[in-house]
Amino acid sequence: MKNFVGREIPDELLVNGKEVFHGINYRDGQYFKKASPKVRIYEKPVESKVVGSIREAILKCNMRDGMTVSFHHHFRDGDYVVNMVMKEIVDLGLKDITIAASSLGSAHDPVAEFIKMGIVTGIQTSGIRGKVGEAVSKGYLKTPAIIRSHGGRVRAIEEGDVHIDVAFIGAPTSDEYGNARGKGGKNDCGVLSYSMVDAKYADKVVIITDTLVPFPNFPPSIEAIDVDYVVVVDEIGDASKIASKATRFTNDPRDLFMAEICAKVIAATPYFKDGFSFQTGAGGPSLAVSRFLEPLMQKWGIKMRWAIGGITAPIVELMEKGSVDMIIDAQDFDMRAVESVNTNPNHYEISTSQYANPANKGAFVNKLDFVVLAALEVDTDFNVNVITGSDGILRGAPGGHPDAAAGAKCCIVVTPLIRGRIASICERVVTVTTPGQCIDVVVTDHGIAVNPLRKDIMAWLDDAGMPHVSINELKEKAYSIVRKPEKLQWEDKVVAIIEARDGTILDVVRQIKPYSFE
Repeated sequence: MKNFVGREIPDELLVNGKEVFHGINYRDGQYFKKASPKVRIYEKPVESKVVGSIREAILKCNMRDGMTVSFHHHFRDGDYVVNMVMKEIVDLGLKDITIAASSLGSAHDPVAEFIKMGIVTGIQTSGIRGKVGEAVSKGYLKTPAIIRSHGGRVRAIEEGDVHIDVAFIGAPTSDEYGNARGKGGKNDCGVLSYSMVDAKYADKVVIITDTLVPFPNFPPSIEAIDVDYVVVVDEIGDASKIASKATRFTNDPRDLFMAEICAKVIAATPYFKDGFSFQTGAGGPSLAVSRFLEPLMQKWGIKMRWAIGGITAPIVELMEKGSVDMIIDAQDFDMRAVESVNTNPNHYEISTSQYANPANKGAFVNKLDFVVLAALEVDTDFNVNVITGSDGILRGAPGGHPDAAAGAKCCIVVTPLIRGRIASICERVVTVTTPGQCIDVVVTDHGIAVNPLRKDIMAWLDDAGMPHVSINELKEKAYSIVRKPEKLQWEDKVVAIIEARDGTILDVVRQIKPYSFE
């Protein structure tokens, strides 16, 4: 069946009430009954929940074949917890395991071998990179991976689409009872937003920490009332690897040029006024926008009320200068942000449900004025791909991209016209991860395109004397520089399902062919 963005969805995936994507806001106004975990009554006083090892915790949780385990990715490329836990699961002979992680990256490359061995048979995540992405793309995973946005992941857990048997939560600090925080200790990651839903909905919850602190560890990100066991290990990760190349401030002239144009687009809209709200993605050009917004804010005599999302040094510095009233934090992308959430009383931790869940009564993304995002590809229908490379291999993450794009009054995608020898503006993206309905403006180094759905933005840019062209003109310009790419060839096998925020099927990723298997 063909869905709203024109993608063919195999009928065999449309079972148990699963539907194709019908466009944004399709489920608006619907009700659902929240899922609930199994809860053991702890009536007898327990002095400590600390157990001797991860293996002991797994055994006490009565793990068995076919279970689903979850993890968070606040340590990004510095995470150790996934690999430590999965090694023990494999050594215990457990199999048919589903990993429901908030994201998986190159730090988790060993999991690829467990996929090939048939031990890990399911992946549900908001990001998939490195060798895990390659293994899934090659068809080694027994069942299609399910890729959701950050908000979509929370919705799926709360609605019962995915049930977590055991959640393993790496925490920089915990007390012996399980009150855990993202702050302090040897490896401070700032917040634990992604794991809050896991702690509330998993049947069993295990805190893994490298710093045990006196009871009570307050205020906790994860409350002891949800925790079954605590394990103390030598190291839960390497916090210095939280920051990646993609989240560092760019000095590339092309990136800075696009960032400056983007700031001017923002300033041309009536949303740019005192008290506006703002989010930026992790890409170099989008991060740099704040550098060019600051002088415009000073010129107009306005301040930003709040900034949200993955937090980085540039936004922290704006707040310290008095240009931003408060920061709402669901993930820290560098150590400057980690330091700020520890020390600044106007820097607040929130859950991912508060941030982006489409199935609650008021996610923060719905109050955004502006979001500036990156893209691997944008097509002539303004659909965006951020997960599959030009070779069809899974190597990215929807993350909060679809959530913020859907909620913001003005969503701007910043991308170079070409990247290497590949056109970023194209006729048809490899995979749709954010539907074109949600994208308002595309800024490239060769011009601006406005979604025809937003004639108001076109008029504002005209009034500001800012030229813009059609997305088709940008595509033709790209193809005149680097020729139109050959169509990728796919096998019939679906290796990944891209879910829209509401749980309908937005797109599928098939096994690429021909492919050289080991």
